[in-house]
Amino acid sequence: MFKKIYIEITNICNLKCKFCPDTSRVKKYMTIENFEKIIEKICKYTNLVCLHVKGEPLLHNNLEEILQILEKYKLKANITTNGTLIKSKLDILKNSKSVRQINISLHSITQNDILYKEYLKDIFESVEELENIIISYRLWNLKTIEENDINNEIIKEIENHYKIENLKENLSKNEFLKIKENVFINQDIEFTWPDIKKENIIEQGKCLALKEQIAILVDGTVVPCCLDNNGDIRLGNILEETLEEILNLDKSIEIKKNFENKIITCKLCKTCGFLKRLEEKRK
Repeated sequence: MFKKIYIEITNICNLKCKFCPDTSRVKKYMTIENFEKIIEKICKYTNLVCLHVKGEPLLHNNLEEILQILEKYKLKANITTNGTLIKSKLDILKNSKSVRQINISLHSITQNDILYKEYLKDIFESVEELENIIISYRLWNLKTIEENDINNEIIKEIENHYKIENLKENLSKNEFLKIKENVFINQDIEFTWPDIKKENIIEQGKCLALKEQIAILVDGTVVPCCLDNNGDIRLGNILEETLEEILNLDKSIEIKKNFENKIITCKLCKTCGFLKRLEEKRK
């Protein structure tokens, strides 16, 4: 059993954030037929599906049907979104029995031409109606833990709305804080996405890829990790093979075994800023 499986229902996004590199893959939306075919194949391997790798999942025109399929197979969903469409998809989200958690990447507005007060107002109003869903506000844009000036205005708006004090000070001491029941805020250092063309930045590290999670890209390609932007570590295609066949490949077994021993097998993983960040925290 995996703790979670990522499924990329689209690799298309409505924003262009500097911290999130564009993919070289063909831009598309996953069909409902392919989504259910994938769910049929993976439902016995996990209880939780994360509806993202790249792209903005709330852009998908068949979001309601996707959530209904997850409910049909008794699976829960986590959604990571930039939040710009949450108001327009509010009825779908709040009426779904499958949505467990929504991660809202507030750092998206710091790199796009968005009026942050109007954006936050829509999000705050929407979150009030999503009371049975876990909400995680993300500010993953710090260059260092001390340099958090870019978030000051956002933090002030959160303080005012939720009537809390000293949020900035408390965030400097804790990466993850509870704001109210089912609502949290998470602040962290910005990481660099792995890129096979870049120089190595880490040689040893323990990753949970293939142990607690895998990812399925919009065309059905299975990769070990949700940060494989271009499908560089292709293990197979879930639309053509069973997950058991893919997981039992020598390549899959080797990557998983080596990660457990802090051995990084793939060139892409040696360029991963997220893994480097994890290893630094473990020290």
